[in-house]
Amino acid sequence: MTAPVPHAHPQVAQAAVARAVLIARAAVTLTATAAGLRLTGHPVPLAGVLTLVAATSAAALAALARRPDLAGRPLPVLALDAATVLAVYAIGPGQVAYYCCAAGASALAGVLIGQWALAPAAAYAAVGYATVPVVLGPGVPPELAGFVFAFPIADVLAAAGAAGITAAVARYVELSVRVVASAQRTAAVSERARLARELHDSVSKTLRGVSFAALALPSSLRRHPDLAERLATTVSQGAQAAVRQARDVVEGLRLDAAEEDFAAAVTRICRHWTGRTGVPVGVRARPLDPPPAVRYELAQILREALENVARHSGATRVAVTLDREGSLLRLCVRDDGRGFTGPAGGLGIIGMVERAATVGGTVRVLSTPDAGTSVEARIPVEETAGVVP
Repeated sequence: MTAPVPHAHPQVAQAAVARAVLIARAAVTLTATAAGLRLTGHPVPLAGVLTLVAATSAAALAALARRPDLAGRPLPVLALDAATVLAVYAIGPGQVAYYCCAAGASALAGVLIGQWALAPAAAYAAVGYATVPVVLGPGVPPELAGFVFAFPIADVLAAAGAAGITAAVARYVELSVRVVASAQRTAAVSERARLARELHDSVSKTLRGVSFAALALPSSLRRHPDLAERLATTVSQGAQAAVRQARDVVEGLRLDAAEEDFAAAVTRICRHWTGRTGVPVGVRARPLDPPPAVRYELAQILREALENVARHSGATRVAVTLDREGSLLRLCVRDDGRGFTGPAGGLGIIGMVERAATVGGTVRVLSTPDAGTSVEARIPVEETAGVVP
């Protein structure tokens, strides 16, 4: 059964846009008010506006940062914000600070209640028009009248614009969550399939052989004691092999962290092997980002190649190279060991060839007696799976 796709709560988008609105309103209002301090002969009211706007903005931003769910309770939030705007109006009717605060409050209402914000925005605009006689007093240039009459309309426009932006951000967040959830499900399915294949190809086959030997053991104890002894040895060795194979599967998954750059993963696998065997490994790895299936199979090929070196070569040094040639990822493991003659057909090499084939690649083994062995895997990748930026 497929797990349901999680939904992004709209409060996430609302809280984020609300913080942006509060910051913008505070910046514009404080800048306009501070500029007015240099032009007026009565700085005390403007200083009060500066203090009020700075304090309330800081408190609102801190509250939304700690409690984004406050966006889900718009009425008390908007009531407190309206009280701030009316306090600014009371301190200095007709000042530009009120117009800035009112436009910001309208935008905040648009964020929290959508198109319903047109109602409080219209109320703020009406209060703004009520101050027109105060602003357009004697000595005010006529060209300022058009600006004064047009500015309250910004409240309505801010409410509508903020509502539209918030809805768009909420849709984007929802889509992003769905995309991430889909990617996580795909990765989980792929990981389960890969783990099942690993267990089937190694542990399950070994345990099947152990099971057959164990079934034959009771009758052999009575009739063929020598055979029974050999079967008992087979069971013991098979159980140990199954434990080792299971440990290898888990270790392979642990050593290849999907969020890590593949070059770093290759370096870490080699360092882990050197710490266990004492044989130094020189790594030259280009930063690459192959698809998950490719990087896993390459990591397992690398581990198997190193294990072959430890078991058979008697090498004193190993060189590992990871790079890209056109559309091919190339992993090469060279050692200075004793080498071998004849075809390369051991179980370890066959396993590497099969792993490369599962992702459309090939493995080539070259060896010369007393001159070492080279194992080279080439895996085709898409152009988008390339160098890490």
